[in-house]
Amino acid sequence: MPEQSNAKLVQQAYQVFKEGQIESFLNLLSKDVLWVLPEMPNVPFAGTWNCRDGVAQFFSRMREVQDVEEFEPEEFIAQGNKVVVLGRFTMRIKVTGARSAWAHVWTIQDGVVTAVREYVDTLAVSRAHGPQ
Repeated sequence: MPEQSNAKLVQQAYQVFKEGQIESFLNLLSKDVLWVLPEMPNVPFAGTWNCRDGVAQFFSRMREVQDVEEFEPEEFIAQGNKVVVLGRFTMRIKVTGARSAWAHVWTIQDGVVTAVREYVDTLAVSRAHGPQ
């Protein structure tokens, strides 16, 4: 079933990310991957990123302003070429911490990730990145 293999690919992506293997993570993405986070004031890595190099820049910019303390995918829902992942994260933004739930929608074509779209509490994340 393609749904099962798609879900396994996404689970593998989260595993290598959690292990800090960013290069391995990037290799699971198509060369022209589309990576989309909602636009959020004060969040320098929000918005749309194109191609593997763009996703690498996304992670670099994200690491400049916050540290991941917890990042936990909790539920994987696969149908057709989509895998929806529900989870939670805790980030340390300079001197503050933010906790929020999120949803990621992954699109898989021919065994590679072609798009990822994140849904998050944009107001909470924006406030956490804003002036204190």
